[in-house]
Amino acid sequence: MSFSILKQIGDAQKKKKVVDVRSGDTVKVTQKIKEGDKFRLQVFEGVVIRVDRKESHTARIVVRKVTSGVGVEKSFLIHSPLVEKIEITKRSKVRRNNLSYLRARSGKSARLAGKDFDRAAVNDVKVEEEAPKEEKNEETPETEAKPVEAEKPAEEAKPAEA
Repeated sequence: MSFSILKQIGDAQKKKKVVDVRSGDTVKVTQKIKEGDKFRLQVFEGVVIRVDRKESHTARIVVRKVTSGVGVEKSFLIHSPLVEKIEITKRSKVRRNNLSYLRARSGKSARLAGKDFDRAAVNDVKVEEEAPKEEKNEETPETEAKPVEAEKPAEEAKPAEA
């Protein structure tokens, strides 16, 4: 198979718009979980410690959180249909892409310095769909003549004094 064919298949699987996730972000990832024949949504909140292949259809983030003193990491494919939503809740100042050093730290030493960001603008990923263009009907001209209502005499327009 040609590389261009594989690229077309991969691009067809990509979501139209995704959130710009970076290392050091605290995110809430909403994921579909299948139990039997039903689906439910589960939220996993933690710090992004790694972002892989950001521009590819196989883009992946690794999210870490500490639960009951135990570190838990989950890897999410950004373009997966099972990932419903990724919401950035906090953005931190980091100087590297892979924050694996956080695994060895706990308590205050595991804190990341936060930085200001526009939360609403970053999390807004609504895809703007183009409205279908109305076709002009050749039979009716663009400027149609509107019926003009007859003007009422000035006497009728004024309220009657009692």
